[in-house]
Amino acid sequence: MDYTDWRIEYSKPRVPEALTAAGYSALLSAVLCLRGISAPDEAGAFLSGGDGPLMDPMLMLDMDRASARIRAAIDGGEKVAVYGDYDVDGITATCLLTDWLRSTGLDVVPYIPDRIEEGYGLNSAAVDHLKAAGVSLIVTVDCGITAVDEAAYAASMGIDMIITDHHECRNQILPAAAAVVDPKREGCPYPNKELAGVGVALKLACAVDGNCMADAEKYADLVAVGTVADVMPLTGENRRLVKMGLEKISGSPSVGIAALLDECGMGDRKLTAASIGFTLAPRLNAAGRLGKASTAARLLMASDAQTAAELAAELCELNRRRQSIETDIWADANGMLSGSEPDAPIVLASDSWHQGVIGIAASRLAEQYSLPAIMICLDGEKGKGSCRSYGGFNLFEALSACSEYLEGFGGHALAAGLTIKKENLGAFRTALDEYYKDNTPEASPVLSCDLLIGDPSVLDMDGVSSLDQMEPYGNGNPKPVMCFSDALLTGVMPIGGGKHLRLRIEAGGETFECIYFSCTQEELGLDSESRVDLAFTPQINEFRGRRSVQLVVCGIRPHRAEELCSLLISGDEPALWCARRYCPGRADFIRAWRLVKNLKGPLGGSAGDICALADGEPERFCLCLLVWLELGLLTPGPGGLLYGASVNRSSAKVDLDDSALLKKLRQLSKGKERS
Repeated sequence: MDYTDWRIEYSKPRVPEALTAAGYSALLSAVLCLRGISAPDEAGAFLSGGDGPLMDPMLMLDMDRASARIRAAIDGGEKVAVYGDYDVDGITATCLLTDWLRSTGLDVVPYIPDRIEEGYGLNSAAVDHLKAAGVSLIVTVDCGITAVDEAAYAASMGIDMIITDHHECRNQILPAAAAVVDPKREGCPYPNKELAGVGVALKLACAVDGNCMADAEKYADLVAVGTVADVMPLTGENRRLVKMGLEKISGSPSVGIAALLDECGMGDRKLTAASIGFTLAPRLNAAGRLGKASTAARLLMASDAQTAAELAAELCELNRRRQSIETDIWADANGMLSGSEPDAPIVLASDSWHQGVIGIAASRLAEQYSLPAIMICLDGEKGKGSCRSYGGFNLFEALSACSEYLEGFGGHALAAGLTIKKENLGAFRTALDEYYKDNTPEASPVLSCDLLIGDPSVLDMDGVSSLDQMEPYGNGNPKPVMCFSDALLTGVMPIGGGKHLRLRIEAGGETFECIYFSCTQEELGLDSESRVDLAFTPQINEFRGRRSVQLVVCGIRPHRAEELCSLLISGDEPALWCARRYCPGRADFIRAWRLVKNLKGPLGGSAGDICALADGEPERFCLCLLVWLELGLLTPGPGGLLYGASVNRSSAKVDLDDSALLKKLRQLSKGKERS
């Protein structure tokens, strides 16, 4: 992504002494401080994922009713259906609850609707099918919170229903069911409102079983996969559950997950949340998108290694097919836009797109145009759409505001689904445009750099390795974005058929190898020996038994000297920490004076104007000017600032050593802080 605006904190990062004294690296200590953690006991609790008990499932509204109804089914030997969603969260939730209920001796039917034929959520035809199979209780997972009509229909057929879900349910009528369990229910006291659907399913098992920790340990792998795939915040209870899951998968993976890891070439690699998000989840998700969710469910519940290997190979093939279809849809959508630059949410519709894949294509469009995107598959006079947000725009609230034009909708702030009549497309598009104009997020993508690296030696093997303790990274606990200001780009090499770049960077006397994914040499637009600002996340790269520090590039731009100079001119003292590397010497003052003494007018009115006068490093030139302003060699401009200042021709000779600014810079430049 091209970022038009960067946010860099030029002051010295905080490195709590208590953390470094406790043995944490300076780099990890600085990152923990950014997360609001400065005490060793807080750091230990966060990095361990939390040692206390998991939250009491009985805090959820209706959990007492749900657990009582499950116990009644167990006592009565009823036939139960677990009705899930076809995404990864729904599939893992279905597998978890099916396995647990079967362990109680119940006859359980797992049911995941066909995405293409049945669509999202409960439907009456499925209820009929389950009734004919002898089911007397349906337990939904990751769906059902909007199934008011379907719950009523099931009741009329003599089937009880327990709803477990985690989607939004504000200001809406809830289904009339034996129990409705959703942490987002109004008035629900359960503290963790961000449980995934699989997390809620786990809590139901815990409530009935009474041994939450044992159940969590048994099913942690499924909970981790579903939670990461559904992009739930990896903080608090979620963080602990995902960490438990990663440990389980790394140590004793289930037969199905082990087979999928092997098929993906990940069998002997270190597993992280990113491994789930970018390797396992897309393959499991591809099954649901192409109407084969049962294939993924069978894999996750497999007990035979040979069967699991065959199913894993099938999933990988489905994923390749999904990628091909997605590329075709994305190209078609771009053709519809005809090279235009939209300035409002993109709403496109077609009767030739694959319903299961449009969500991914919508995500690509949203990133490409920096706008929310909605892609709708038409079937006659009706359409089903997938919506993806951008820039913090709340899709759920937007769809709520435009709901008069929709047949139905649901989802989250960042992703949602809808149904609409073809005749309402134009009115919906207009209403969404108007809502967007009144609720437009920041106009341009912003790259926020968490940590400006002043001493590159902190990025050594030990320092970067210590960041692994922050895993699992993800929503709510993102990888920290670090930054070099004014580094030297010394090498550019295309890799991956020209789709990616390997860069070499020099900063503070250190050389770093970098990888920049999805950027071509033409898109980079920079040559070797360019001075650049570089945003990155550091990692340990392992290749053929060799381990080395590698920087994964988030963004790169020509160095912007005017940003730091603007802070210095405004008197921002904390920015002197960054400016210390430019502390001017006698030769610098002489060179700068030659430039300034012949000026026929005052200095410009912006940091950019002043930087443009420099011969060499603008920051060093700016510091020379500020020292002279302090000592009276320059007459200040309006407001006493450097802007509009002019040479004081009548000033007496001065001693540079009398400058408080220069003394401060010299003191800082001699500092040995590792930050």
